[in-house]
Amino acid sequence: MHILLTNDDGIFAPGLAALYKRLTGLGDVTVAAPSDIQSGAGHSISLDEICCEYIAIAGKFSGYSIGGSPADCVKLAINKLIDTEKPVDLVVSGLNHGANVGINVFYSGTVAGAIEAAFYNLPAIAASAAFDEPMDFEAAADAAFGVIRQLTDLSRGRVANLNIPRFSTGVPKGVLVVPQSTHGFDEGYEVRTDAFGQQIYKLTGGNHRDPKDGDGGWTDTTALAAGYITLTCLRQELTDPKGNQALSQKRFRLNT
Repeated sequence: MHILLTNDDGIFAPGLAALYKRLTGLGDVTVAAPSDIQSGAGHSISLDEICCEYIAIAGKFSGYSIGGSPADCVKLAINKLIDTEKPVDLVVSGLNHGANVGINVFYSGTVAGAIEAAFYNLPAIAASAAFDEPMDFEAAADAAFGVIRQLTDLSRGRVANLNIPRFSTGVPKGVLVVPQSTHGFDEGYEVRTDAFGQQIYKLTGGNHRDPKDGDGGWTDTTALAAGYITLTCLRQELTDPKGNQALSQKRFRLNT
């Protein structure tokens, strides 16, 4: 098996190294990751030139350090960097420092890296670990790999979003396949005035707004907070069938 590994925390991130070490047990691993942190980059791509350098992370791995987003990394690796005689069988994005659940999947560069792979009809897994103090990447990587190795038969074009709970509250209670929450989080902005009198704003976040999502069943946010490993199958198509059906009932006229 040939695995392409990327992330959004950058090629020097401890979560990437921890997951790489375990994925080598499944086959060959090619790393193509951003040269610096791309958290919150979403599914952005670079339209200008991007730098790419093959570097060695001492005692850990060697890989492509790319001056772009996670989506850039996957796109460049698949189209140019990977030998066509040894195609990619699976793309893994992570291990991210912080969970990617609820509406955060839209902002996440980690998830975007996996979805970009799905655009190329490849199976992909986005793997993230909830923020913790202290952060135990080794334990989180062990837990993530325990699930990933059971997903090697993931269908082409499918995206599995995997999240590991905090270990400071105990070992994970199990694995739950749950829907993505559509509720947001408590958010605000810290404000300060700089030396030139300009207002400077910084986004701050809090807890999930509604712990009783939907019909009261588990979602990715609530299950993760309760100590479960969560799995959610995402899709790259955003069409709203019910919305389309409602629009189709209208009689649209062209202005003449």
